[in-house]
Amino acid sequence: MSKKIVIVEDEVFLSEMYKMKFSAEGYDVYTAANGEEALKVVKEVMPDILLLDLVMPKMDGYEVLKKLRADEKTSKLKIYVLSNLGQTGEVDKGFQEGADGYFVKSSMTPTQLADEVEKILASKQL
Repeated sequence: MSKKIVIVEDEVFLSEMYKMKFSAEGYDVYTAANGEEALKVVKEVMPDILLLDLVMPKMDGYEVLKKLRADEKTSKLKIYVLSNLGQTGEVDKGFQEGADGYFVKSSMTPTQLADEVEKILASKQL
């Protein structure tokens, strides 16, 4: 059974690039372009992992994190922030709101990101 990943990214180019990369790696990929859409998609597909941008229209990533952590069904979901906000304050806030990890987009290639996600999901199987 293939692993499910939800990528929340409002920039279409990046969203498509990540979708192509993870699809090629054998994942079932679902995308959302804003926070409201993200909540809906996550509840529908219950992914193995969520990659969440912070700066988005309608509802930001911090708010999405809060809502997912507060919901019993999604409170244990693996949620990793994927953002260009790499300042310490932003990273700390991401962890405070319940992120399991933090990736800075500008410092990783899609291949590096896919490798990291693979490691995270492999460790979950143990």
